[in-house]
Amino acid sequence: MKILAFVDTHTSLKALERIRKKAKTEKPDIILCAGDISIFEHGIQHSLFFLNKLKIPVLIIQGNHEREKFMVKACKLFKNIAFIHKKCYKKNNIIVLGYGGGGFELRDSTFKKFSKKFKKIIAKNKDKKIILLLHGPPYGTKVDKIVGQYAGNKDVRDFIERNKIDYAICGHLHENFGKTGKIKKAIVMNPGPYGKIIKL
Repeated sequence: MKILAFVDTHTSLKALERIRKKAKTEKPDIILCAGDISIFEHGIQHSLFFLNKLKIPVLIIQGNHEREKFMVKACKLFKNIAFIHKKCYKKNNIIVLGYGGGGFELRDSTFKKFSKKFKKIIAKNKDKKIILLLHGPPYGTKVDKIVGQYAGNKDVRDFIERNKIDYAICGHLHENFGKTGKIKKAIVMNPGPYGKIIKL
């Protein structure tokens, strides 16, 4: 399986064009977007239309620039785009668990409560590669360090430490585009707006 992951394009035509070129040359099986595809929901239809034309399944969550309800309606208009906030996507040897929004809190009681469902899915699929698709980063890696301090979420980190996660893909902190870190065996990645290829 080959995956193209990106985040924080914020309607940038340059970024979308870079994603299109990577999709054409690398031919990924799926594309993952970790949110903030718009500027406070402006320009989102153009971005979704652009991604839909790639004719590759695009799995997307909301960032802090989009509301959940807005994204549900917007994504329904496009055949190749699936909104997976609080959902699970399965294909071949991978499972993608989506949880969007946030990025500003050190703790997230809603995630902590909901993640029990994700834990059950992981327990039933021990032979699969598990990808956690987030907007805000987990606490304590290169991906969430800004101005010498960590700014990620501790509840998300706790979840990754206690469960079999192979990749945690996130964004939100533009200063850390392209950086990767680790939590136990999990690779934590901010793929940035130009995207990164993951081979599983």
